[in-house]
Formats: sequence, structure tokens, C-alpha cells
Amino acid sequence: MSRDAFSHDPQDARDPSTPRSVRRHRSIPSRPRDDGNSRSETTVRQDHTDPREAEVPRDTPSLAERAYYVRDRAYLLRDSEIHSLKEIGKFRVIATADLARYAYGGDSERMGKEVERLEREHLVSEKTLEISRKKTLRVVTLTKAGHRLLKRTNELPDDQAIYYGLVKSREAQHHADLYRLYQKEVTRIERSGGRPVRVVLDYEIKRNLNRDLALLGPEKDNLDRKAEIAEKHGLTLVDGKIPVPDMRLEYENAELVLQRLDLELATHEYRPRSLAEKAKAGFAIYGRAEDASRLRRILDEHELTREILTL
Repeated sequence: MSRDAFSHDPQDARDPSTPRSVRRHRSIPSRPRDDGNSRSETTVRQDHTDPREAEVPRDTPSLAERAYYVRDRAYLLRDSEIHSLKEIGKFRVIATADLARYAYGGDSERMGKEVERLEREHLVSEKTLEISRKKTLRVVTLTKAGHRLLKRTNELPDDQAIYYGLVKSREAQHHADLYRLYQKEVTRIERSGGRPVRVVLDYEIKRNLNRDLALLGPEKDNLDRKAEIAEKHGLTLVDGKIPVPDMRLEYENAELVLQRLDLELATHEYRPRSLAEKAKAGFAIYGRAEDASRLRRILDEHELTREILTL
């Protein structure tokens, strides 16, 4: 799958929400993970340890049930089930193996039972997708009812988009892998004393970017105006295009300053020019272990010093 810089905005199945004032932060411009100043060549790094796999998240310890009401319907849900709904809603689709690994501390049996409970309540949908002739992927998504319930709980900030349903089944593996990428970055952030605040997927970034670019009208090809709009959205104009990351992670650092990190999950299907544009835009680039050598070679050919982080 080739993912070019700034393509047409895919439809996202979520209700628009009005941002609410949550907590004021001292914000500064975002910076890429790796500015390339300390390295003379593109490198590949792999971190085999992930402490987030070792324990169930702190906000999901209880097996006690709580009642949640949507219209005339009551749902009795555990804190861990609400946590799962939140995770799935933020990422649209998550592989069940990754949900068990990160949301349940590796307890696949407990995850399976709770997903079954949520499915019986028609809050989630679990599907097996064919990735190739020999490979399938078991994933879970919110249903429309699950989306409605999660919105009513106010468990997430109003400016956090909540998604439901699959949009493009052929891209499901790529989208599901973003959850694992997110977990790796959150581990790093928390080790440094920070905390994640919001996840912004490319759907949302593209939609907002498209809206402002459409307002340019006759000036749509004016590079100065396009650069202004790119800057407004925390992006960069590269060779006349505005590359958009797969995911933006907003977080507080240890000094309570709001930061953002743009992340790209590159695959062997990326066209060299597209990958080079993403690197020039300053995105932190991840790749699967089997794709890392090709991605590194592409960047080396473009004389770009950028670390390839392995998923």
C-alpha cells in the first residue's frame, strides 16, 4: 500500500464534537524525535522490552460493574471493559492480540471473555480479516451503539475523536499496527515523566487540512499560502506538498508542557519519494522488522539521516 503525502480525506464515521476546556498547558512547537544532528548515517533501532506488557493498566483493575445509561438502555460494565472501549474508539481498529497484550497485561483469556461480553451487548464487533493467502488478522472495532455509549460516558476529552466500524478492510492491518506503535511511544513518554493526552489519526488531520485548503480558492497553488496553512496545522510544506503523518500523539512532558509527536508507520510498499517526503517533514518513522533494511536503503539513497524505529 503506497501512502502519498496528502491524499483525499477518507470518510470517518464519528460524530463531530465541540472541544471543551480541560487543562491549560504551556505549549511549545513540536520537534521531531530525531533531528539527525548526532548521527552520520541512517540507523535502525529495535527495543525488545516493553514494560507496558507486564501489567494491566492502572485504570482497569476492578472487576466490579457500573451501570451506564443510553436512552432507555442500561449497560453493566467493568472498568476494564470501559478501558477497552476507549482504546478501540481512539484507534478505530485494534488487533485482539495487541488488546490482550497492552490492555490486559497479556491475559488473553480475560480479554476474550470481556470482548465476548461487549459483543453480546452489541458494543463491539470482532472480525477475522484475510491479510494474505496464509495470514489472517483478528480485530475488534466499536459498533455504532458502542460509539454512542462511549460518547455518553464522557470518559474521553471532547476533542478526542471516537471512531467506529471498518472503513477500508484492506488497510486494517496498517491501522491496527498504529496501536502497537502508540504503546511504544507512550512507554518512552512515561519513562521520562510525561503522560499521553490525545491521539489524532490521519483521518482527522486530513479533514481539517482539506477544509482550510479548499478556502484558498484561486490561491490553491500559492506556495506561501499553503505553507501558512501547513504551519497552522503543525505540518511542513515539502516540495510543494503537505505530508500528513499516520498519527499525531499529543502529550504532557515532565514540566507539564504540551508537546506533539508526528508518527509514520512505513511499509515495503511505500514509494521512495513518498517516504523521503515523510522524512523531510520530520516525522518519527517506524517500520516492521522485515521492512527496515529497504526503508533504510531508500533514505540513504536520498541522503537523508533519519532513524528507522522498528515496530
